[in-house]
Amino acid sequence: MGKNVLGGELADCSSTLSTGFTRSGCCETHPEDRGRHEICAVMTQEFLEYSRKRGNDLTTPRPELEFPGLHPGDRWCICVPRWTEAHEDGKAPPVVLEATNVSALDEVPLEVLREYAHEDSS
Repeated sequence: MGKNVLGGELADCSSTLSTGFTRSGCCETHPEDRGRHEICAVMTQEFLEYSRKRGNDLTTPRPELEFPGLHPGDRWCICVPRWTEAHEDGKAPPVVLEATNVSALDEVPLEVLREYAHEDSS
């Protein structure tokens, strides 16, 4: 399964939504995942609007891609570069540390991720 940013086993990001590059519910790494869907984030209205304005509409269902459309409170594996961009613009969503892949630390320091830790996270 892999490790999370805290050094433990990588937890599922969502048990209700098929998230992650492989749609396993887990923010695992994959050699074909150029977007690096490794950060488990809890969607906020602010981030969903930000992402839409940046060209990635996460709210509109896309049945042909088996994508249900996201709502505030949903957990979703998002791309490391998009989370970093949102962080720099003050719009980053909370992060579930136990379900965020350790490989995200290549780009985002743990201290920064801890600042955004979802209240259910350590």
